[in-house]
Amino acid sequence: MGSLYSDQATWLHRVPAACKLLLLAVLVGALLATDRLAPLLAGAGGALLLLASLGRPGAAARRLLRTVAIGALLVALGHSALGQPLAGLAQAARIVGTALPGVALSLSTRPADLLQVLEAVLNPLARIGVPVQRLGLALALMLRFVEQIFVGWQRLDDAHRARTGRPGGWRLLAPLLIQVLQSARRVADALQLRLGG
Repeated sequence: MGSLYSDQATWLHRVPAACKLLLLAVLVGALLATDRLAPLLAGAGGALLLLASLGRPGAAARRLLRTVAIGALLVALGHSALGQPLAGLAQAARIVGTALPGVALSLSTRPADLLQVLEAVLNPLARIGVPVQRLGLALALMLRFVEQIFVGWQRLDDAHRARTGRPGGWRLLAPLLIQVLQSARRVADALQLRLGG
């Protein structure tokens, strides 16, 4: 699987993974808990500034930014078509405000560091019988597959541009879905063999 992690150090690379995950959880929770336009717009603006502050690694994620922007625009247009333009703007701001900090986290944090934090957080649940190792594995796989979707989209778009000179757009959805499903099947087969189940 590919990774969004950038080896080029930024100020955010120096922040411990646990702190970044905690701040991300608080930010996303706050943006999901409100419907007021002003805080949502502030969150979206802050997320854009955060990504811009990473310099070149943040700029390297511009295709991801386009994907997020297209999704937010479609949501805003859909609400506008239903006669709710302000609700559409609020939802678009919520998408930007929650997605971009996740991109910044992925660019500045090694996947192994994220998994280590998740395992430390989940360990107390083992006392009440929660299968912590399986839950940690499931969360790690989810994070990796989210990354794979973005990385796969970038690769498909690069290949399409090389062949046609134009971005792939929605035409890439079917091959991307096929790649993700094939990868999920390979991972499932490998886990089944490894775990003996």
